[in-house]
Amino acid sequence: MSFQIDLDPIKCEAHGLCAELLPERITLDEWGYPLIDDTPIPVSLEGLARRTVNACPTLALRLRAAANGPRGGGAAPARPSRSRTAG
Repeated sequence: MSFQIDLDPIKCEAHGLCAELLPERITLDEWGYPLIDDTPIPVSLEGLARRTVNACPTLALRLRAAANGPRGGGAAPARPSRSRTAG
């Protein structure tokens, strides 16, 4: 089973700790809010992903089972998704 990281934008306060702990999958936007790569987490990063989710000071992150995609160290290109909408 592979996993993805989800963000609850209501809980997030843009501390940026997640991007420091998991820069392979999380970057920050211009306001300091996380942009999370929506590709499945490879096995090699699963432990770091769990640590990142557990370290979030506002509990804004969670791991969920990925809908599809092979598990492994795939070389899929990073596709950051905007986890919150501008408006």
